[in-house]
Amino acid sequence: MNSRIKYLVVTTSTCLMLLLVLGNVLGRSASTDRPYPQLGVYTEVLHRIKSEYVEEPDMKSVTLGAVNGLLESVDPFASYLNADQYKDYLKSRDVHKASVGLVLAKKFGFVGVVGVVPGSPAAKAGLSTNDMLETINGVATRDMPLAYAKLLLEGDPGSSIELTVVRVRRPEPQKIKLVRADYSDPAVTQKMLADNIGYIVPSTLAPGKVKQIADAVESLQKQGAQKLILDLRNCAVGTPQEGIALANLFLETGEITYLQGQRVPRQDYKAEASKAITKLPLVVITNRGTADGAEIAAGALMDDKRADVVGERTYGDASLRKAITMDDGAAIILSVAKYYSPDGKAIQDVGVTPDTVMTEPEAQVEFDENGEPLPETPDQPERKQEDPLLKKAIEIANGQKTA
Repeated sequence: MNSRIKYLVVTTSTCLMLLLVLGNVLGRSASTDRPYPQLGVYTEVLHRIKSEYVEEPDMKSVTLGAVNGLLESVDPFASYLNADQYKDYLKSRDVHKASVGLVLAKKFGFVGVVGVVPGSPAAKAGLSTNDMLETINGVATRDMPLAYAKLLLEGDPGSSIELTVVRVRRPEPQKIKLVRADYSDPAVTQKMLADNIGYIVPSTLAPGKVKQIADAVESLQKQGAQKLILDLRNCAVGTPQEGIALANLFLETGEITYLQGQRVPRQDYKAEASKAITKLPLVVITNRGTADGAEIAAGALMDDKRADVVGERTYGDASLRKAITMDDGAAIILSVAKYYSPDGKAIQDVGVTPDTVMTEPEAQVEFDENGEPLPETPDQPERKQEDPLLKKAIEIANGQKTA
């Protein structure tokens, strides 16, 4: 079967599963007497599959697919791990291993790319947000637990892993070989633009990066910056706590975010005046690769009217996750609480939509027949692609009044 057709088939089946789950949820909410009135529907569907499908199905696989479909429908970052997988997960959780630099989520039943760490093996291979991993070392990611996919991508430095990738910008899946490596998170970059605009780019919000951003702000102010642009595009690495700290650099008062779940009492995170370092007008740039801590910061700065935000809606990933063990030794890794922007929207559900919405053009990357990015040659001038989002951010910054 053609890979694209196969992808369409499994995507359609996932949508059908989501409809079934939605029916369960709606049925459950419609009844106050019975907590799971639609459970019988699920049982009946399983019975019909077993008795009337064209051939005897593997009911274990069917049930696993249903469980993964259920989890993905409520939480794209959830995982169901069987007992052996959960043991491997616990063993590897606190052990440092080399990786390829991918931030992942489940999408249409497959493993999708949320973001790529700049300078990592994945970045050098040209992978980007919304690319899909069809296989990892020959194993299909369809119904693969997200946490297990992350384990497969880790290993010893110098070891290799083969991926089959469905790229956003290419019609057919490509096989890519990546070499796991220990890499450093890129340093925060800064520069002065025309009209005394300071420009700051943190590629990640890994530990220590917020301090680098603070140093960059102070440096640019000393150089005469009167306005600032904070570029959070493709910033997908960084905890909610780092995002809160980043927002507080620019906020003296106001709510940054709050955390709340069904069994997690609301926790408010408010700006502390002592941690704010600048009052300069600010513009923030985001795209679909802005995730987790970075989108918490973007949402806070926008909702508190501290910054204008321009670009694409962010990915949607900001929650507190917990491993919930089961009687047979298996576990579910599930979001038990979500972070909300000051206006009350769950970031994991809707992301952060900028004040000025603009679509970022796809990067112009050429690939060879094996799916590898073609290197630039000395006699081939580098193609400078216009950056409409930065251009718009500069226009907005020039229209702001200085403090």
